[in-house]
Amino acid sequence: MTAAPRPLRVAVIGGGPGGLYSAALLKRLDPAREVTVWERNAPDDTFGFGVVLSDETLGGIEHADPVVHAAMKDEFVRWDDIDIVHRGVCQTSGGHGFAALGRRRLLQILHERCRSLGIELRFSTEAPHPARLMKAYDLVIAADGVRSTAREAYAQVFRPTVEEHRCRYIWLAADFAFDAFRFEIAETEHGVMQLHGYPYAADASTVIVEMREEVWRAAGFDESETAETIERCAKIFTDALGGRPLRSNNSTWTTFRTVVNACWSHDNLVLLGDAAHTAHFSIGSGTKLAVEDALALAACLEEHASLRDALVAYEEERRPVVASTQRAARASLEWFEDLRLHLDQPARQFAFNLLTRSRRVTHDNLRLRDARFTEAVEEEFGCPPGTPPMFTPFRLRGLTLRNRVVVSPMDMYSAVDGVPGDFHLVHLGARALGGAGLVMTEMVCVSAEGRITPGCAGLYTGRQAEAWRRITDFVHAQAPGTAIGVQLGHSGRKGSTKLMWEGMDEPLEEGNWPLVAASPLPYKPGSQTPRELTRAQLTDIREQFASAACRAARSGFDLLELHCAHGYLLSGFLSPLTNRRTDAYGGSLAGRLRFPLEVLDAVRAVWPEERPMTVRISATDWAEGGTTAEEAVEIARAFAAHGADAIDVSTGQVVAEEQPQFGRSYQTPYADRIRQETGIPVIAVGAISSWDDVNSLILAGRADLCALARPHLYDPHWTLHAAAEQGYSGPGAVWPAPYRAGSRRPQTGRTDAPKPRLALGS
Repeated sequence: MTAAPRPLRVAVIGGGPGGLYSAALLKRLDPAREVTVWERNAPDDTFGFGVVLSDETLGGIEHADPVVHAAMKDEFVRWDDIDIVHRGVCQTSGGHGFAALGRRRLLQILHERCRSLGIELRFSTEAPHPARLMKAYDLVIAADGVRSTAREAYAQVFRPTVEEHRCRYIWLAADFAFDAFRFEIAETEHGVMQLHGYPYAADASTVIVEMREEVWRAAGFDESETAETIERCAKIFTDALGGRPLRSNNSTWTTFRTVVNACWSHDNLVLLGDAAHTAHFSIGSGTKLAVEDALALAACLEEHASLRDALVAYEEERRPVVASTQRAARASLEWFEDLRLHLDQPARQFAFNLLTRSRRVTHDNLRLRDARFTEAVEEEFGCPPGTPPMFTPFRLRGLTLRNRVVVSPMDMYSAVDGVPGDFHLVHLGARALGGAGLVMTEMVCVSAEGRITPGCAGLYTGRQAEAWRRITDFVHAQAPGTAIGVQLGHSGRKGSTKLMWEGMDEPLEEGNWPLVAASPLPYKPGSQTPRELTRAQLTDIREQFASAACRAARSGFDLLELHCAHGYLLSGFLSPLTNRRTDAYGGSLAGRLRFPLEVLDAVRAVWPEERPMTVRISATDWAEGGTTAEEAVEIARAFAAHGADAIDVSTGQVVAEEQPQFGRSYQTPYADRIRQETGIPVIAVGAISSWDDVNSLILAGRADLCALARPHLYDPHWTLHAAAEQGYSGPGAVWPAPYRAGSRRPQTGRTDAPKPRLALGS
């Protein structure tokens, strides 16, 4: 690298808040720096109207540049409430704390600050090509927005991914101030439209109108002139606007683009703000992220001796924060894209659902902000006084679960010849004593050939059934009120592999058994190739499932789950990526469903009528050409029509080349969609890690039950501890008699020192 360790000549491409603020910070930190900003637009040109900033961001600005903070502080409009208006009813939640100012005024403040520091601002001027700037300057900051030309010039290095989403929106303004952050829903003849509005001055508000692409076209907005668009939007949301008009500022309809870059810097060129990443406006983070980028970049340049180290440190510091924000933003934008699914919820639950859509505001967090509103939602939901949502009962057929917590199936790979032993007794028994409403076994295989590994448990012999009976008897006797369920499955093409800790999904080095599947496709390179099942073999396997179900009933299980997920045999029939059959069991979704439904019918026929059955599915394969969210809804409907009482909604693990979008509660939107579109009870699973998450999902109506795996490995008494931490004692969380003395959190040693009685100045 040829650039100086501490860059003295700095070029900034883009005169938005992020670019201007980074210029001001760098010049303030070293007045000897020569800093030049290029902005293609005129000084007064701006798009959008108001900017919302968090207290955390404002604190960073105050610490780094009190002059800018003081100027901004004088302009702020502050408010606490959020109004959610749906079907003529307004629900208000307080305690949220917002601060906003006009985008044009923010730019004026930054212009003034830059000029006072001696920064050269070149307006109405296209920046030279980044290659020229990189040669002429020590550092080049690309803050030129979502359509960054600097980023595209080195796309092979930055490797950007740009995803366009399904809604159209337009930035408008109204000449009055809302007294809250306002969300208003309009159900029109063309479809659902929504308004996002908030004040940014004493006499002005930002108004964003948003709708699905197909609604936008059906309403004719694709052919409307700007003036007509503004007039029609004002008419649609006349109640929210009090009959006042809307105005535009070069506003056009657009779709939101999520930008992600694999790398943020190249030599002495670095990306900042929307050029590096975007987050949907519904969580108000675009300007916030850009300003925080500028703060971090300036700090890293001060803290590191070389430019390379500084740029690496900048990306390492910001990438996790940005990734977390983008996950929250995606959850929020997808909630609004699928807004129609939630319209029939009770008014308060709908409002709670909207407020918690990004997963950043949770049940517990909202209780701190507005206890009265949260308690009203709980009362409408049916929570007895003092009872968290997770400790309300739920009924499936003849089984009533005392709470909404499920110990998710977790393969233990610790059986011998398919027989569960002392390990399983202690493992499942401990979790049953831990207070969950339902404890599930690992996937229990219906034949020796249907095992994943040599350590997998089974229900294909009488000896295995007797061993399972020992475990269910323990649970029923020692943890009364806790139900225990069995998950039946067949490994399909993912069988004959090593124990997980010896090499997950790796073929056995010896002792292999032949594999069968919907189609002769190995799971991954180096995996064994399965044989395609014949009609006769399909019949045999169907009977193996039915026989295992009979043994499960005699073993005393309260619930049976059919495993049709994660790429195992039945899942392999459902996915178009793993089912290439040309007979009646392949092709269309109806064909791919045929064998799993035959198995479900056979199992339901022998499973006791009063005991419930659930089916676990992979609602997406996380791979192109795989199962779609729409198909997952139809799959759930089909299973329910054949006797499934609930759908356990997981995702992925179907193909080795999957690309999951991991994150907290990342699979729950699929469960939510199935529940809202079909009315079928659902079990949500996937990185649900806290009791606050469980309460939030249940109260928002996104799930009926929540299944947790790793938290129960960390803490077998997770549910009882959740009750203790929330101060709950009641029928939803009953401590076993020998454990009752531990129902309060133990005292801990003091970690604070006594505060001084008197402090004297020097």
